[in-house]
Amino acid sequence: MHELNWGLPVVAYLFLAGLGAGALTVSASVLLRGGPTSTHFDVARYGALIAPIPVALGCGLLVFELGSFQVGHWFRWLNLYKVINLSPMSVGTWLLTFFIGVSALYGYTFLSRDAAPGDKYDGLRRKIAWLGVPLGIGVAVYTGVLLGAMPARPFWNSPILAMLFLLSAISTGVAAILLTHAIMHRKNEDAEVERRYRESGYLLTASDTLLIGLELGTIFLFLMYAHLTIGNVKAAVSVILSGGALASLFWFWVVLLGLVIPALIELYLIVPRLIYYREFVVHRSFEIVVPAAVLVGGFMLRYVVVIAGQITHPVGL
Repeated sequence: MHELNWGLPVVAYLFLAGLGAGALTVSASVLLRGGPTSTHFDVARYGALIAPIPVALGCGLLVFELGSFQVGHWFRWLNLYKVINLSPMSVGTWLLTFFIGVSALYGYTFLSRDAAPGDKYDGLRRKIAWLGVPLGIGVAVYTGVLLGAMPARPFWNSPILAMLFLLSAISTGVAAILLTHAIMHRKNEDAEVERRYRESGYLLTASDTLLIGLELGTIFLFLMYAHLTIGNVKAAVSVILSGGALASLFWFWVVLLGLVIPALIELYLIVPRLIYYREFVVHRSFEIVVPAAVLVGGFMLRYVVVIAGQITHPVGL
């Protein structure tokens, strides 16, 4: 029986931190790309309002997992700020703190009901957005580096893990914005409002399709890297291959439900617009189900990776 020192709080932290980082990256990118009269301002707004919340919640879960909420140790987590060096925990502590502060300020610039391109916060909003893109990418990559920095755990010790977590983070960020975009939208008689809604939906759906394709390619590289590496790494990755303890979870929940099915549905939706220049139309059920499946797959990816790293033997044993 393998002892699991990291459970659902750590899995949830990795998922939520990645989702928030992805939401900020997408929001800031869309805002900067759109110019002063962005058609996709609502996309940037939803991403900005989403970004700090999951990261703050994830950090709270991580602090809980570290035991800081035990009686008499309420503020033990503050010790993370006492040591400043290049260790993953020290870098991550300051990176996440900075992210929460910056993303909260960025979200504040969108908080007003009257927020729009060219409003009084426009200059500040765009300055923060320039910082938001590298900051979001940094946090997304960090969630993979945190695990990859443990060479004694062969399943995690892959240079490809950080890239996989980065792509998954941005994809779940897009999915969260898509889901919010669909839930918050109400049918409007204004044709221009409906046009912008469809255009934003197409942009997000097409982007997510590309991200899922890259993510599937990265999973292939992750498996190939392990297969071509003799010894502990190859043996460790067998846990998610045919017959492995986590194979069904990985191939059904992560690959099939979280990646392949959403990608096929999204391709079905975007191809008429992409090739034949037809109007982008999505049924309400697809607007909800597809991003929800991507989010479930993103969570299960972290679950499988965290558990697999603990039930496979450390190097040298």
